[in-house]
Amino acid sequence: MIILVGDIGGTHSRIAYYDCDTSQLKFLVEEIYPSVDYTGLDAIVRKFVASHGVKSTQACFGVAGPVRDGRVRATNLPWTLDASRLAQQLALKTVTLINDLEAIAYSVDVLEPNDLAVLNEGDPKATGNAGVIAAGTGLGEAGLYWDGSRRLPFACEGGHTDFAPTNELQDELLRHLRAQFGHVSWERLVCGPGLFNIYKFLHDVVHGDEPDWLRLEIEQGDPASQISRHGLDGTNALCVQALDLFVSLYGSEAGNLALKIMATGGIYLGGGIAPKILDKLRGSSFLEAFSGKGRMSDLLKAIPVRAILNDKAGLLGAAHCAALKGDSRA
Repeated sequence: MIILVGDIGGTHSRIAYYDCDTSQLKFLVEEIYPSVDYTGLDAIVRKFVASHGVKSTQACFGVAGPVRDGRVRATNLPWTLDASRLAQQLALKTVTLINDLEAIAYSVDVLEPNDLAVLNEGDPKATGNAGVIAAGTGLGEAGLYWDGSRRLPFACEGGHTDFAPTNELQDELLRHLRAQFGHVSWERLVCGPGLFNIYKFLHDVVHGDEPDWLRLEIEQGDPASQISRHGLDGTNALCVQALDLFVSLYGSEAGNLALKIMATGGIYLGGGIAPKILDKLRGSSFLEAFSGKGRMSDLLKAIPVRAILNDKAGLLGAAHCAALKGDSRA
């Protein structure tokens, strides 16, 4: 059976075919489309299907946004998607809509060892619930409930919970962002635009030095990419400070997620940012913030932490979800 899948984000929509007739899901073909260039998902999928001409009756799309009763209003796109309507529009027997982080959660148990980078070895015998947190265009979170024999993914919107500072600098950061946004969620900080928010705070309030060449690079390119690049190679102290603070905040919220769902089975970092800043994530800032939870520190130090390196994890998870649902209907 050929499954049509998608990983639908605010920046890009990735559409692919997987073959689930073998013992392992087999990737066939993928296309990436700029989401904002299209009026809806149906237009993207029609273009993809027309390009490849492969027949499929079943589809599963991971979408950045809360899915309720087969409908989702995309968080960072002016789209409202309805599974039943998509099935009619695309002449498919079944369309399943799941949260994009839930899709990544579905991939966890079918990823290969070389798809993961170890950030914290943790307890080698660790079992129990697990969590996924992914910084990209936004900040997504999901969980996997351990029922004693397998892990069952579930969605959440934890990235939109209240940001909680842990020191005086972060207190000042919260006040600065509250003046701009009112409500300050973790997504205002732990994502690509969030890194730029941190950088602007350090520049405007803490008065970090921004040379003219860096200002021009940021104005003419993607700010988060430029800040990350100079933060990694150490060519600008302000970028280094911004990236270090970003990494610490990422670790702090990953630890919060682990505590909230008792993720003793592991925390997985998805999204496009983690693989690009692995050297920083492997440093002390991330894990110190992750485990720095007072009386719960020892619990957190025992939790395995892995970064997902496979950039098709969302697609793979959507295919795995569709295959499981297909098996349940057989």
